[in-house]
Amino acid sequence: MTPDSKKLFNVLILGISFMFIFTAFQTCGNIAQTVITNLNSTDFHGSGYTSMSIIYGVFSASNLISPSVVALVGPQLSMFISGIFYSLYIAVFIQPSTWTFYTASVFIGIAAAVLWTAQGNCLTINSDENTIGRNSGVFWALLQSSLFFGNLYIYFAWQGKTYISESDRRTVFIALTVISLVGTVLFFLIRKQEDTKAPGEEDSTNEIPGDKRSIKLSFTKEILLLSVTTAYTGLELTFFSGVYGTCIGAVNRFGTEEKSLIGLSGIFIGVGEILGGGIFGLLSKKSRFGRNPIVMLGIIVHFIAFYLIFVNMPSNAPVAPMEGTDDSAYMIPSKEVAMFCSFLLGLGDSCFNTQLLSILGFLYSEDSAPAFAIFKFVQSICAAVAYFYSNYFLLQWQLLIMVIVGFFGTITFFAVEWKAAALLARGSDYSSI
Repeated sequence: MTPDSKKLFNVLILGISFMFIFTAFQTCGNIAQTVITNLNSTDFHGSGYTSMSIIYGVFSASNLISPSVVALVGPQLSMFISGIFYSLYIAVFIQPSTWTFYTASVFIGIAAAVLWTAQGNCLTINSDENTIGRNSGVFWALLQSSLFFGNLYIYFAWQGKTYISESDRRTVFIALTVISLVGTVLFFLIRKQEDTKAPGEEDSTNEIPGDKRSIKLSFTKEILLLSVTTAYTGLELTFFSGVYGTCIGAVNRFGTEEKSLIGLSGIFIGVGEILGGGIFGLLSKKSRFGRNPIVMLGIIVHFIAFYLIFVNMPSNAPVAPMEGTDDSAYMIPSKEVAMFCSFLLGLGDSCFNTQLLSILGFLYSEDSAPAFAIFKFVQSICAAVAYFYSNYFLLQWQLLIMVIVGFFGTITFFAVEWKAAALLARGSDYSSI
């Protein structure tokens, strides 16, 4: 196997492993609030939104130390240990209690920081300036395939059900736990890259501890500008992965299909993610215009989705009680429009995330672990804030926040890409920006 094919093999295994883990975790996140709403008539008194807020809050803080952890134990072992904690969090839902639910939320927050920092490091190690765009797209398409498989099961298993029984819950979460463990074990198939440095050559980035490098990088102009874009991805991540499915499940006008539509929505989000990741990955080497047109497409697609959701969904859908809501917005709630919006949310998300992965891997090829840690720090803290206010804000205010942050995030991404392209055209080292 040639070095290039070995690297591509590693990227494929990385993507497939994440596909299994996040088939379980994203399906869990998509249905958690609905399942918990059915549990709150028992001794369990947790909130899916609060759990996700804890996860992303701890996640953001843990990104300060995750580069040092990855540097100490290596990306492969870091991802394996993190995968174990993801599996334990999902297993909590088999027989949930309030204290285990929130305790697991803390531990998975720490594990998530290590997992995603190791992922960014592994992706960068197995890429160069010619393949980072392709590999980012391939990884993203495989990762987001997770939305398709888990939600397809939910759609068929919960079709026609208005109440999720204990047996239904246990069956789903036992299966999801096993799927997560399979993805975790697959990390061991990733082949280590040989050190390509000449004898005696030092790696200057290793002279500075990972957490200090993260702090140093976070104050550079480019990282500060990209942080606005990253903040937007955190807000819309919360919306499409947790809030929007809850909204669909709360609309009584959808009839007996409302619960199974949560799964169908996840499938359409996944189709958008896979389509976007695949296309942008394949076209990355042929594009003469850089990353900006893809990000522009992403924000336009999202703004269309936000408008359609605004006119289609009741304003109280995110905070509706277990009985749901009989309200309507500016039109009679349409299942077709709701599913089309799911597709647009996924497509727009893939536009932003594939390009952020690509530009970070390109800009900071020699400092990938701290750069990706900052990316996940900003994204996760914004996701935590969004999950917190999702407990209280009506739908229109959540949409307005995303429109404002998304607009400015697009402009700041353009600024970084223009400067990078200008320096590259003059023959400067891209990573020296």
